[in-house]
Amino acid sequence: LANLRAHGESGGGLVKATVNGKRPLIKVEIDPSLLKAEDQVVVQDLVVAAVNKASDEADVIAKEELRKSTE
Repeated sequence: LANLRAHGESGGGLVKATVNGKRPLIKVEIDPSLLKAEDQVVVQDLVVAAVNKASDEADVIAKEELRKSTE
């Protein structure tokens, strides 16, 4: 599972997150247009949303891999 990668994004792709199959966050990408002091709360919310989407995808992938290995 550590070699699997799941991706999530929010804000129309302005914030992207990658986790592995064991769930640790590996990478966060934030579009430079968001990096203004007055947008801090928005950026934080978008990061949370992207990480949650990546985590959800990791769940789906892990379950599928587990199913494959037990067939």
